[in-house]
Amino acid sequence: MKKLAIDFGTSNSLVCLVDGKKVSPPLALDHEATDPVVFRSVLYMTPKETFYGARAVKQFLEDELSGGVEGRLLRSIKRFLPQRTFGGTQIGSKKIQLEEMVASFLGELRRRTLKLTGEDVRAAILGRPALFSEDPELDQLAQARLERAAKIAGFEKVEFLPEPVAAAFRYRNDRGHQREETVLVADFGGGTSDYTVMKMGARDFRPDDVLAIGGVPVAGDALDGEIMRHRVSRQFGAQVQYQVPFGSNVLTMPRLLMENLCSTAHIPLLSRRDNADFLDRVKKASLGKDDHRVMEQLETLISDQLGFPVFEAIEGCKRGLSASETSAVDFSYPGVTFKEPIDRAQFIQYTDASFSKILKALDSTLTEAGLDYSGIDRVCCTGGTARVKVLRDELVKRFGEAKIEEYRHFTSIVEGLGAWALSGKT
Repeated sequence: MKKLAIDFGTSNSLVCLVDGKKVSPPLALDHEATDPVVFRSVLYMTPKETFYGARAVKQFLEDELSGGVEGRLLRSIKRFLPQRTFGGTQIGSKKIQLEEMVASFLGELRRRTLKLTGEDVRAAILGRPALFSEDPELDQLAQARLERAAKIAGFEKVEFLPEPVAAAFRYRNDRGHQREETVLVADFGGGTSDYTVMKMGARDFRPDDVLAIGGVPVAGDALDGEIMRHRVSRQFGAQVQYQVPFGSNVLTMPRLLMENLCSTAHIPLLSRRDNADFLDRVKKASLGKDDHRVMEQLETLISDQLGFPVFEAIEGCKRGLSASETSAVDFSYPGVTFKEPIDRAQFIQYTDASFSKILKALDSTLTEAGLDYSGIDRVCCTGGTARVKVLRDELVKRFGEAKIEEYRHFTSIVEGLGAWALSGKT
């Protein structure tokens, strides 16, 4: 049976075709992308049409600059699978359920595969994080939602494999180990950080070669959120002070309300009537000389749906801090212009809690495997967030530079899923 191996990622997705005899290279499904095999996990849904990948971003920006369309740009939707309170979103007058959004995206991957290869594939092996959530019930909810979405998308047979196991299996096959080693495969993506500890050697793979898997739903998106929380949010009113009419107390912007700025999915909540009315009153009652300007920037952020491009600028700053000691979130749009310089020491301070969770999950995985740092012979790092220098430095402290190896940042999981399916282990 032909299958699609699908790495449905928080930030990017990739697909391979498994035909029973071989696994194709990752399919070039997005010719508008810089790398056509890396399909951005983004949808732009309007009442009339849905756009995907690179085209979704381009179309959204075109529509916003031309006056806007009643649509929504949706990114990181995988991150909401374990969130019971997130059921969907409104597109025009229609409520779109989360499973329908995911199904629309998975269905587009299947349709583009058909167009490219002529194969209408109805079976899939999907990667899943080691943990969608640390709550077992929510973890099961997330996989059940993903399976329902895949069925809606037209896949009649759906199987799952933990993403870190897929990456480890690909690494094992690729290296062709002649001597036995204990390898840690660390997959740092946009939404999750996942780990597999595996024995690797010349003999065929056995299930008991996997000594432990673990992870935490914290990764690149969480780091971006911390930059927004600690620095960029002040450009959108987080530090505004105001005084209600006839009141004597000086008030500050409610922290819980401003937390919505730290995720592109939650920024639209600020446009709710009650929130919008409150923010308008704050702007009128604000006290600082710059408060009115930043509140107007917040209004533009909400009305023009600028969450995505603002977080793109934050992502660019984060990448810059891996290459240099200093970087900046530099953003310019009619009505919203700012530049927030950040140095690496500040980034470390802002993201300390997130990195602590990532590294604590690493330690827990090693403990489950019955090992300490010295028991690991090699560390294979994959995923886009593995490139963040602060994270790499922490791994070097624990394992030593000689053991760290970067490996197929974007393709290891999908290739591992395909190899696993071809091996008949599913």
